[in-house]
Amino acid sequence: MAKQLGGRFGISECFSDLEKMLQAIGPDVVHITTPPQSHFSIANQCLESGSHVYLEKPFTVTAAEAETLIQLTLSLDLKITAGNNYQFTLEMLEMRRLVEQGFLGGKPIHLESYWSYDLGDLKYASAFLGTRTHWVRQLPGQLFHNIISHGIAKLAEFLDDELTNIFVTAHQSQQLERLGAPEVLDELRVMIRDKVGTTAFFCFSTGIKGLNQLRIYGLDGSLMADIITGSLIRNVNRSYKSYLTYFVPPLQAAREHLRNARLNVVDCFRGRLYQDFGMKELIERFYNCVRTGGPPPIPYREIILTARIMDEIFAQIYPSRGQKTDGGGQRASAVHLSPITNHFSLSQSE
Repeated sequence: MAKQLGGRFGISECFSDLEKMLQAIGPDVVHITTPPQSHFSIANQCLESGSHVYLEKPFTVTAAEAETLIQLTLSLDLKITAGNNYQFTLEMLEMRRLVEQGFLGGKPIHLESYWSYDLGDLKYASAFLGTRTHWVRQLPGQLFHNIISHGIAKLAEFLDDELTNIFVTAHQSQQLERLGAPEVLDELRVMIRDKVGTTAFFCFSTGIKGLNQLRIYGLDGSLMADIITGSLIRNVNRSYKSYLTYFVPPLQAAREHLRNARLNVVDCFRGRLYQDFGMKELIERFYNCVRTGGPPPIPYREIILTARIMDEIFAQIYPSRGQKTDGGGQRASAVHLSPITNHFSLSQSE
């Protein structure tokens, strides 16, 4: 496959051995897109050879591995990033700009992240449900582990390092129940609260179709970024007298949708509206930080916090592999997480 790709793009050197590639080429940047279980060892080897690393999601299997890689990256004066490309779509870039400019009227009060995943005709699901040795089944979080970092990372960007509570509940959809793999869960709900009082909700579902959103609520307004439609809906908190409450807000909402439609048409003609825009933007920003020595596109704090939240989610819903579930397949618990700064120090620029 590497040779076929090399032939298409005029790449003369193709390898099936990592060490040989690092010794022969000494690449400036290595993109690691292997199954998550190999992320830590491959990234460690690439960093020690002097290469910057673009590491696909999930960044590592555990938060401890993530911290170790980032510490190594800092000690070697290299750069590393996570492949959370959906943080760099057009609507997410605009949302981030508005938050920084104070649209919310201060820090977010509440966050909501929704991530749906369509199993389609179950051909994908049957591949990992059919054998316990499939690499997805070997992950601590199984199906969740390979997908939810996209949605969790969106929350981590706006949460404090210290989380006071995480409450998790998970169950299996009727769709998967019929396939006879009771230990594999595909419906997840998570409630989070941080030290400063910001609350967050995360929903992952294979039953809900076409719902990939981030919603941020503040004192003066709220923002909703829709990844599916490439839209950003702005809402200013204000009250209206009498019957105007029934007319003005719907008209304002309609205006927002029309504005997004117009922007999408313009971006389409400009060649900026396409499925992989977020990935292109993330990679360009990462390469620029490598060239200039500037901060990485995703702060290391957020990468670690995302990994820690995922660790806790999987610890609660899969406390021991093969354990029977209670209450119709549901598992739930709550936890207090100490601040990242207690055991991990980063420079302010990171």
